[in-house]
Formats: sequence, structure tokens, C-alpha cells
Amino acid sequence: MTGSAATHRRGLMAENIAALWLMLHGWRILSRRYKTPYGEIDLVARRGGLVIFAEVKARRGETDAAEAISARSRKRIATAAEHYLASHPDIAGLDLRFDAVLVFGRGRIRHIPGAWETES
Repeated sequence: MTGSAATHRRGLMAENIAALWLMLHGWRILSRRYKTPYGEIDLVARRGGLVIFAEVKARRGETDAAEAISARSRKRIATAAEHYLASHPDIAGLDLRFDAVLVFGRGRIRHIPGAWETES
């Protein structure tokens, strides 16, 4: 298996782990790997009146995972979230938040609510 294929497989596994963790904590997954012309959102989830756009990062260490969410990727996710909201007007009036779900070490998970805010 090539390096990029292995990396892709690890990323999908981390997204599966993150989705399961969120569901076990009361979140309903609305979308996975939502693709737009502007970028992709790993997970969109809802709990009550709150919708989160979650970026999942898997690395060996927690700090490495957190630092892997660059300013460029945050902007890309925010733009993709605008696209998601435009195509899902039923949730546009709900509270929105950008979260990170870090998967690191041997299956450790850290959910960071409100990991960043948009600049608008």
C-alpha cells in the first residue's frame, strides 16, 4: 500500500472513530465527508439546536493533531459550511459551531468544541 493510500485509510478510520464518539455523546451525524467545490467537511453533526462542522485530525500526538488544522483549512471549512447551509436551509436558523476532533496515540480522542470561529 502506498503512503498516500495508507494515509487516506488512516484518515477514514479516524473519521469513523470520531463519528462513533460523537454519536455515543448524543450527536446525530447529518453528513460525512461533505464535498463542495470549496473543500470538504469531515463531519456535520447536530445535538438539539446546535450544529457542528467538525474537522477530524489523526496524528501520533495530540499537539501534532491540533496543529494540523491550519488557518487555510479553517477558512476552507468555513466556506464549505456556507455551501452546506445554503443547501440545507432547514438548519440555517440553528446555532453553529466549528469543532475539532483529534484522534491520537492508540485511539485516544479529544473533542474541542468551538476550536475556531469564522472571521465574518
